[in-house]
Amino acid sequence: MIQPDTFKDTLFNRATVDFNGTALELFTYQAKYCEPYATFLSALNIDPKSIQNWRDIPCLPIEAFKKHEVKSGSFEPEVIFTSSGTTGSQTSKHYVKSMQWYHRVFKEAFRLTYGPAKDFRWLCLLPSYLEREGSSLIEMAKTFIDESPFSDSDFFLRNHDELRTILSSEDAEEIPTILLGVSFGLLDFAEERSFQLPKSVILMETGGMKGRRVEMIRSELHDELSKRLGVAFVHSEYGMTEMMSQAYSTGLGEYTTPPWMRVSLRDPADPLSKSAPGKTGGINVIDLANVDSCAFIATQDLGKTENGTTFHVMGRFDDSDIRGCNLMVQ
Repeated sequence: MIQPDTFKDTLFNRATVDFNGTALELFTYQAKYCEPYATFLSALNIDPKSIQNWRDIPCLPIEAFKKHEVKSGSFEPEVIFTSSGTTGSQTSKHYVKSMQWYHRVFKEAFRLTYGPAKDFRWLCLLPSYLEREGSSLIEMAKTFIDESPFSDSDFFLRNHDELRTILSSEDAEEIPTILLGVSFGLLDFAEERSFQLPKSVILMETGGMKGRRVEMIRSELHDELSKRLGVAFVHSEYGMTEMMSQAYSTGLGEYTTPPWMRVSLRDPADPLSKSAPGKTGGINVIDLANVDSCAFIATQDLGKTENGTTFHVMGRFDDSDIRGCNLMVQ
């Protein structure tokens, strides 16, 4: 049986060499010590010893994070991250045992795609997240801002003029910059006045209209942002409250996972069946950095994947689509 702290110390290297073996070790541990997950497996009459491949590991419906304390073992969390939600709705909670571990994971996930985060100026348009408590995305962005050597790295709530001034400064073309924003925030900025971003700027959306605008498919969003802000590609970050890790897309909507993360697809009509090859399916995420919660999550996203390490997000289930998953986490 794994020791969680030792597992964390070796995860990045071990998952790169032997993802399957590493995933099965964590599965065996969480099948015993994560009570909601153990209950879920028992309800399905699944013997953990019968699972021999990561693709066959059952994934816990993400709704469980709204209804249960999804923790592996007993501990007092250093922080509880919460999802956004409408008034009166239940929100997901992620009980984080170690903030140091969360910082280590998100820095390494970013570094693998872009290099060290501290090499960039960070300009963040995340209004809906800034206006509430408990956002894991804000924790990540704040850390990147604080560690950036560029003094004008900051959050920008609605002060678009100040943001344009920074992006129009004489040194704008020389400073590698990440302009990170929630979808509606970037659209508000872009539609206020068309603006040519300097070539040194990576435009990165993190999804979500948060009820502020009509939802758009990602390709339409990227086309609109590209047209108004003069960029060839819009980058994307894929993460969620329930995950420690992030996947990144450097353009065209294809995300690449870090070595300790994989995705597989399930049949939208049957949450326990695999999607047919080449078809759109519900995205199951295995995030081995979720050592202290549950690493095996059935999300509400729809997507496509060829090999488990790259994937596209096509949209989301509606309430009727996920009813079968809900029944398993009452």
